[in-house]
Amino acid sequence: MDNNPPGSNGFKGGMGGLFGGGAPEYSNTELAGVPLTGMSPLSPYLNVDPRYLVQDSEEFILPMGASKTRGRFELAFFTIGGCCITGAAFGTVNGLRMGLRETRDMAWSKPRNVQILNLITRQGASWANTLGSVALLYSVFGVAIEKARGAEDDINTIAAGTLTGMLFKSSSGLKGVARGGLAGLALSGLYALYNNWDHLKGSTPTRY
Repeated sequence: MDNNPPGSNGFKGGMGGLFGGGAPEYSNTELAGVPLTGMSPLSPYLNVDPRYLVQDSEEFILPMGASKTRGRFELAFFTIGGCCITGAAFGTVNGLRMGLRETRDMAWSKPRNVQILNLITRQGASWANTLGSVALLYSVFGVAIEKARGAEDDINTIAAGTLTGMLFKSSSGLKGVARGGLAGLALSGLYALYNNWDHLKGSTPTRY
């Protein structure tokens, strides 16, 4: 039994005609099969099949044989630039700290300002050069090892970090080379562990 009043369909049709055409009316029986959650394959309220709106494939096209992730060569420029900017920022803060400490007995004047600016400039350039050189060595070793092995995994990261530490401290003798290699091995190992933390945590069995 239809619960709608007798004049409701005519009133809605008249209002629809007044504003540019009436919308189709659906009875309770026709709307009973429409799910309240999710999207029906064919919606009675749309003139477009919603299945065409679902993006099941990638929205970009890759060349033949290309990887979906950037390789070490592409990341090298970002790594070197980021390390230079980080070193410059850290050196600037360190230079400001050193300048304020070394000139604390001086009154605020032009010589004090010049000395502080000199320390800021010197420390910023020194730290930017140091971290940039480390990033350059790491990127070169990473790209070379990747090309030699023909694979990209955490072994390349650890090997590149270890060789970078050894070469960076090569002027300090054998002990310096050993310390640099251990430092590079530790830092690259921590980085590889951080990258695989979600995988390791997901593969660990849960104990109750």
